[in-house]
Amino acid sequence: MDLKTMKHTEVLSKIATNNGHGENSAYFDGWKAYDNDPFHPKHNPQGVIQMGLAENQLCFDLIKKWVLNNPKASICTPQGAEEFKDIAIYQDYHGLPEFRCAVARFMEKVRGDTVKFDPDRIVMSGGATGAHEALAFCLVNPGEAFLVPTPYYPGFDRDLRWRTGVQLYPVVCESSNGFKITRTALESAYNKAQEENIKLKGLLINNPSNPLGTVLDRDTLHDIVRFVTDKDIHLVCDEIYAATVFSQPEFISIAEIIQEVQCNPDLIHIVYSLSKDLGFPGFRVGVIYSYNDAVVSCARKMSSFGLVSTQTQHLIAAMLSDDEFMEDFIKQSSERLRKRHESFTRGLAQVGIETLKSNGGLFVWMNLRNLLKEPTFAAELELWRMIINEMKLNVSPGCSFHCHEAGWFRVCFANMDDETMRVALTRILKFVLQWKGAAAKKKQCRRNLKISLSFRRLEDCMMSSPHSPSMHSPLVQATT
Repeated sequence: MDLKTMKHTEVLSKIATNNGHGENSAYFDGWKAYDNDPFHPKHNPQGVIQMGLAENQLCFDLIKKWVLNNPKASICTPQGAEEFKDIAIYQDYHGLPEFRCAVARFMEKVRGDTVKFDPDRIVMSGGATGAHEALAFCLVNPGEAFLVPTPYYPGFDRDLRWRTGVQLYPVVCESSNGFKITRTALESAYNKAQEENIKLKGLLINNPSNPLGTVLDRDTLHDIVRFVTDKDIHLVCDEIYAATVFSQPEFISIAEIIQEVQCNPDLIHIVYSLSKDLGFPGFRVGVIYSYNDAVVSCARKMSSFGLVSTQTQHLIAAMLSDDEFMEDFIKQSSERLRKRHESFTRGLAQVGIETLKSNGGLFVWMNLRNLLKEPTFAAELELWRMIINEMKLNVSPGCSFHCHEAGWFRVCFANMDDETMRVALTRILKFVLQWKGAAAKKKQCRRNLKISLSFRRLEDCMMSSPHSPSMHSPLVQATT
């Protein structure tokens, strides 16, 4: 570190300079590799294809059509300018009433109208990132911890830990049962944390799972609610991928489960966002929905640090309130995700790459264990660097998701057009065929070496023994 950098570091706070942001990981390094050499079909066809970003870009045509047909929804158009002043001035930090009502109704639709959401319990935040941090500030003291099943989204390390001092304690899940969360795994992690004198204040789950793309079944959700009830700890449910489920089994919200299992609703909190289900990450629309009055009150005070702009609220409220459009959007988005998932996993299967069975999210959990030189995370990162540098694909290694088994990778499939996906699959095919060819050649060399050594040992044995029988070549006729 040079003198200038040291001087700059000295004037910054400990929070600003610690590594809690979590960006010193392969997950974010892959993004940087893409930023330095982004793929473009015409201007940079050999560039890095971004497959590490969970964006839903499959339905922008539907959104664009609605925006063009509803110019009054924006205060920045001639048709909507009359409401500019009313929207541009200070508003209640609770949010525009029409916005909170529209979001509550959309959350109900996404969950199949199996539950009701009270608009007065909705707290706005700057995306799910802000929602998670606000909840961490509300529920956990510095040094205390959340249990988190692995593998989990790398951003949680930043969102929940960096500025709060909160710790994340892993609940180890295994591939042998599809990384399913079990009561046994929860109890094991809880007891281990107790032995280490770590105070646990809650459990964080992601449903549908990022990075797995799987949904939690009803029995598992029942077990989770019973677990937090028995331990008297909070349950934070990240449900930001709720509307990305495209086939059976269906998504089941924790809001539905707490109607079926005896529990303390004050312990239950939901994080939601429009970033994934609608594909609006740039709008920074995040939501905390808590059944705890004190948390709602406290989170509202904190929301002033990360509010959603009233211009965005106004537009989103109009869009979400268009029932006919939203029903069609949810249906078409689900179908497009299903087709993209099917074509992508089929393409991987054709070159012998397995993926975890999934039916939600914007990604697949890809198994490349058979391509590792050895079953270690060092070998996983070595393979990942080859994928970045040779295949020119930014995929995310499992170790960055705190997976406890080497060889798994998350690959996003919904943030590109069909042609880019075709190019990506072609690169994967070429790489795997080259790898198999190299492996086969190496195997043949080893086999030839083994045969050569065997004959050499036999020859040495014969030369050293005067009683060894003579050997005849099968190509020479024996004489009598």
